[in-house]
Amino acid sequence: MRVAVLEIRLFLPWARSLKDKRMERKSLLDKLRGRFNVSAAEVAEQDRHQLLVIGIAAVAGDAAQADSILDHVLRFVQGNTEAQITGVARTSEVVG
Repeated sequence: MRVAVLEIRLFLPWARSLKDKRMERKSLLDKLRGRFNVSAAEVAEQDRHQLLVIGIAAVAGDAAQADSILDHVLRFVQGNTEAQITGVARTSEVVG
C-alpha cells in the first residue's frame, strides 16, 4: 500500500479576513474530498488570512496510482481557484 501526501501553499490576495479565507478553504476542500476521495485539511498558517496551506493524502495500491491521483488533484486546484500557488511539496511512503 502506498500513501502519498501533497502540500499546496496558496496566496489569496483578495482575502481581507479569516472569514474570506475560510470560505475559500471550505469550498476547495469539499470539492477535493468529493471529486477525488482523498483526505484534505488546512495544515499550516491558520491565523494568516491571505495564506492557505492544504494537505492532501491519498492511499493507493501502488506508486503510479497514488502519483496519478495527486497529479489530478494539483491540476484541479490550479484550474478551480483564483489563488496563486506559491509552493508544492510531495511525499510518498510504502506502508505495510
